[in-house]
Amino acid sequence: MRSHFRFNDGGRAASGYRGKTGDCVVRSTAIATGLSYQHIYDLVNRASVHERTGTRKRGKSNARTGVYKSTIKRVMNSLGWVWTPTMQIGSGCTVHLRADELPAGRLVVSVSKHLTAVIDGVIHDTHDCSRRGTRCVYGYWQPAAMSRPLHHRNVERSSPTLSCPSDSRLPSANHAKGERLGPPNQKSRPPLDKPRRPRPTPPPRRKSFLEWLFG
Repeated sequence: MRSHFRFNDGGRAASGYRGKTGDCVVRSTAIATGLSYQHIYDLVNRASVHERTGTRKRGKSNARTGVYKSTIKRVMNSLGWVWTPTMQIGSGCTVHLRADELPAGRLVVSVSKHLTAVIDGVIHDTHDCSRRGTRCVYGYWQPAAMSRPLHHRNVERSSPTLSCPSDSRLPSANHAKGERLGPPNQKSRPPLDKPRRPRPTPPPRRKSFLEWLFG
Protein backbone atom coordinates (compact mmCIF):
# COMPACT_ATOMS: atom_id res chain seq x y z
CA MET A 1 0.00 0.00 0.00
CA ARG A 2 1.41 3.38 -1.01
CA SER A 3 1.97 5.83 1.83
CA HIS A 4 -0.02 9.06 1.74
CA PHE A 5 2.86 11.02 3.35
CA ARG A 6 6.51 11.52 2.47
CA PHE A 7 8.98 13.59 4.47
CA ASN A 8 10.39 16.51 2.46
CA ASP A 9 11.88 19.75 3.72
CA GLY A 10 11.91 21.32 0.27
CA GLY A 11 15.68 21.65 0.23
CA ARG A 12 15.99 23.75 3.37
CA ALA A 13 18.83 21.72 4.89
CA ALA A 14 20.63 21.51 1.56
CA SER A 15 20.49 25.32 1.31
CA GLY A 16 22.34 25.66 4.62
CA TYR A 17 19.42 26.52 6.92
CA ARG A 18 19.15 24.89 10.34
CA GLY A 19 16.52 24.61 13.03
CA LYS A 20 12.72 24.74 12.97
CA THR A 21 10.81 27.69 11.56
CA GLY A 22 7.49 28.67 10.03
CA ASP A 23 8.54 28.32 6.41
CA CYS A 24 5.61 26.26 5.11
CA VAL A 25 4.97 28.71 2.25
CA VAL A 26 8.54 28.51 0.97
CA ARG A 27 8.80 24.76 1.55
CA SER A 28 5.52 23.77 -0.13
CA THR A 29 6.07 26.10 -3.09
CA ALA A 30 9.61 24.84 -3.67
CA ILE A 31 8.45 21.21 -3.55
CA ALA A 32 5.47 21.67 -5.85
CA THR A 33 7.19 23.86 -8.42
CA GLY A 34 10.50 21.99 -8.38
CA LEU A 35 12.42 25.24 -7.89
CA SER A 36 15.19 25.62 -5.33
CA TYR A 37 14.42 26.52 -1.73
CA GLN A 38 16.63 29.58 -1.88
CA HIS A 39 14.94 30.86 -5.05
CA ILE A 40 11.48 30.77 -3.45
CA TYR A 41 12.90 32.17 -0.21
CA ASP A 42 14.25 35.23 -2.00
CA LEU A 43 11.12 35.56 -4.14
CA VAL A 44 8.88 35.77 -1.07
CA ASN A 45 11.05 38.36 0.64
CA ARG A 46 11.14 40.51 -2.51
CA ALA A 47 7.37 40.33 -2.85
CA SER A 48 6.86 41.40 0.77
CA VAL A 49 8.38 44.81 -0.02
CA HIS A 50 5.10 45.82 -1.71
CA GLU A 51 3.05 45.21 1.45
CA ARG A 52 1.56 48.03 3.48
CA THR A 53 1.38 48.15 7.25
CA GLY A 54 -1.33 49.63 9.44
CA THR A 55 -3.04 49.41 12.79
CA ARG A 56 -4.17 45.84 12.14
CA LYS A 57 -1.09 44.80 10.21
CA ARG A 58 2.09 45.93 11.89
CA GLY A 59 4.63 43.59 10.34
CA LYS A 60 5.39 42.35 6.86
CA SER A 61 5.69 38.90 5.38
CA ASN A 62 8.88 36.99 5.93
CA ALA A 63 9.95 33.74 4.31
CA ARG A 64 11.12 32.43 7.68
CA THR A 65 8.32 33.44 10.05
CA GLY A 66 5.16 33.66 7.92
CA VAL A 67 3.59 35.11 4.79
CA TYR A 68 0.34 37.04 4.30
CA LYS A 69 -2.23 35.83 1.77
CA SER A 70 -1.75 38.83 -0.52
CA THR A 71 1.94 38.06 -0.88
CA ILE A 72 1.25 34.36 -1.41
CA LYS A 73 -1.07 35.31 -4.24
CA ARG A 74 1.51 37.65 -5.76
CA VAL A 75 4.22 34.98 -5.64
CA MET A 76 2.07 32.17 -7.06
CA ASN A 77 0.71 34.36 -9.86
CA SER A 78 4.25 35.32 -10.82
CA LEU A 79 5.05 31.61 -11.16
CA GLY A 80 2.04 31.07 -13.43
CA TRP A 81 -0.05 29.14 -10.92
CA VAL A 82 -3.79 29.65 -10.43
CA TRP A 83 -6.01 29.37 -7.38
CA THR A 84 -9.00 27.02 -7.14
CA PRO A 85 -11.22 27.54 -4.06
CA THR A 86 -12.94 24.52 -2.53
CA MET A 87 -14.76 26.21 0.34
CA GLN A 88 -17.06 29.21 0.31
CA ILE A 89 -18.66 31.18 3.13
CA GLY A 90 -21.43 29.05 4.58
CA SER A 91 -20.70 26.04 2.36
CA GLY A 92 -18.97 23.95 5.00
CA CYS A 93 -16.14 21.51 4.34
CA THR A 94 -16.49 19.95 0.90
CA VAL A 95 -12.93 18.70 0.22
CA HIS A 96 -10.55 17.01 2.64
CA LEU A 97 -6.79 16.55 2.54
CA ARG A 98 -6.80 13.10 0.99
CA ALA A 99 -5.87 11.63 -2.36
CA ASP A 100 -9.38 10.63 -3.48
CA GLU A 101 -10.73 14.18 -3.04
CA LEU A 102 -7.92 16.13 -4.74
CA PRO A 103 -6.93 16.23 -8.42
CA ALA A 104 -3.79 14.53 -9.62
CA GLY A 105 -0.63 16.49 -10.31
CA ARG A 106 1.38 19.01 -8.32
CA LEU A 107 -0.58 21.13 -5.86
CA VAL A 108 0.06 23.67 -3.13
CA VAL A 109 -2.86 23.01 -0.81
CA SER A 110 -4.17 25.55 1.69
CA VAL A 111 -5.52 24.29 5.02
CA SER A 112 -6.04 26.09 8.33
CA LYS A 113 -2.90 28.17 9.08
CA HIS A 114 -0.73 26.00 6.83
CA LEU A 115 0.33 25.32 3.24
CA THR A 116 1.45 21.87 2.13
CA ALA A 117 2.59 20.30 -1.13
CA VAL A 118 0.62 17.39 -2.59
CA ILE A 119 2.00 15.48 -5.57
CA ASP A 120 -0.33 12.87 -7.10
CA GLY A 121 -2.16 12.43 -3.81
CA VAL A 122 0.99 12.14 -1.62
CA ILE A 123 1.67 14.84 0.99
CA HIS A 124 5.24 16.15 0.84
CA ASP A 125 5.95 17.95 4.11
CA THR A 126 7.93 17.78 7.34
CA HIS A 127 4.93 16.20 9.12
CA ASP A 128 1.64 14.54 8.27
CA CYS A 129 -0.84 17.41 8.40
CA SER A 130 -3.85 15.50 7.04
CA ARG A 131 -5.34 14.62 10.45
CA ARG A 132 -6.05 11.15 9.10
CA GLY A 133 -7.83 12.54 6.05
CA THR A 134 -10.27 14.73 7.97
CA ARG A 135 -8.59 18.12 7.55
CA CYS A 136 -10.58 20.56 5.44
CA VAL A 137 -9.05 22.08 2.33
CA TYR A 138 -9.73 25.76 1.64
CA GLY A 139 -8.34 25.59 -1.89
CA TYR A 140 -5.22 24.79 -3.84
CA TRP A 141 -2.74 26.29 -6.28
CA GLN A 142 -1.78 24.45 -9.44
CA PRO A 143 -0.08 25.25 -12.78
CA ALA A 144 -2.32 27.15 -15.18
CA ALA A 145 -1.98 24.44 -17.83
CA MET A 146 -3.39 21.85 -15.41
CA SER A 147 -6.06 24.05 -13.90
CA ARG A 148 -9.54 22.61 -13.93
CA PRO A 149 -12.26 23.14 -11.30
CA LEU A 150 -12.80 20.13 -9.08
CA HIS A 151 -16.57 20.01 -9.63
CA HIS A 152 -16.01 19.64 -13.40
CA ARG A 153 -14.01 16.51 -12.75
CA ASN A 154 -16.83 15.07 -10.64
CA VAL A 155 -19.44 15.89 -13.24
CA GLU A 156 -17.48 14.12 -15.95
CA ARG A 157 -17.30 11.00 -13.82
CA SER A 158 -21.04 10.88 -13.23
CA SER A 159 -22.05 11.78 -16.79
CA PRO A 160 -19.28 10.86 -19.26
CA THR A 161 -21.39 11.52 -22.34
CA LEU A 162 -23.86 14.19 -23.34
CA SER A 163 -26.85 13.49 -25.57
CA CYS A 164 -29.10 15.88 -27.42
CA PRO A 165 -32.90 15.69 -27.04
CA SER A 166 -34.61 13.38 -29.50
CA ASP A 167 -36.73 16.19 -30.93
CA SER A 168 -33.82 18.55 -31.50
CA ARG A 169 -33.61 20.03 -35.00
CA LEU A 170 -30.82 21.55 -37.01
CA PRO A 171 -31.13 25.15 -38.18
CA SER A 172 -32.80 25.58 -41.53
CA ALA A 173 -31.00 26.62 -44.68
CA ASN A 174 -32.40 30.13 -44.39
CA HIS A 175 -30.88 30.47 -40.95
CA ALA A 176 -27.49 29.44 -42.34
CA LYS A 177 -27.64 32.45 -44.64
CA GLY A 178 -27.98 34.77 -41.69
CA GLU A 179 -31.74 34.92 -41.18
CA ARG A 180 -33.01 35.00 -37.67
CA LEU A 181 -34.69 32.03 -36.09
CA GLY A 182 -38.04 32.69 -34.49
CA PRO A 183 -41.79 32.24 -34.92
CA PRO A 184 -43.21 32.49 -38.47
CA ASN A 185 -44.08 35.90 -39.80
CA GLN A 186 -47.44 36.98 -38.47
CA LYS A 187 -48.29 38.75 -41.77
CA SER A 188 -48.19 35.50 -43.73
CA ARG A 189 -51.05 34.00 -41.72
CA PRO A 190 -54.53 34.19 -43.30
CA PRO A 191 -56.78 36.79 -41.65
CA LEU A 192 -59.33 35.42 -39.25
CA ASP A 193 -63.05 36.09 -39.89
CA LYS A 194 -64.24 38.03 -36.91
CA PRO A 195 -67.91 39.00 -36.47
CA ARG A 196 -68.56 42.66 -37.11
CA ARG A 197 -70.29 44.69 -34.51
CA PRO A 198 -73.38 46.65 -35.69
CA ARG A 199 -72.94 50.39 -35.78
CA PRO A 200 -74.88 52.17 -33.06
CA THR A 201 -77.93 54.18 -34.27
CA PRO A 202 -77.26 57.92 -33.90
CA PRO A 203 -79.76 59.75 -31.65
CA PRO A 204 -82.45 61.86 -33.44
CA ARG A 205 -81.49 65.44 -34.13
CA ARG A 206 -83.35 68.01 -32.10
CA LYS A 207 -85.32 70.70 -34.10
CA SER A 208 -84.25 74.29 -33.90
CA PHE A 209 -86.57 77.02 -32.61
CA LEU A 210 -87.47 78.27 -36.11
CA GLU A 211 -88.18 74.72 -37.33
CA TRP A 212 -90.40 74.15 -34.36
CA LEU A 213 -92.19 77.52 -34.82
CA PHE A 214 -92.85 77.33 -38.58
CA GLY A 215 -92.74 73.77 -39.28
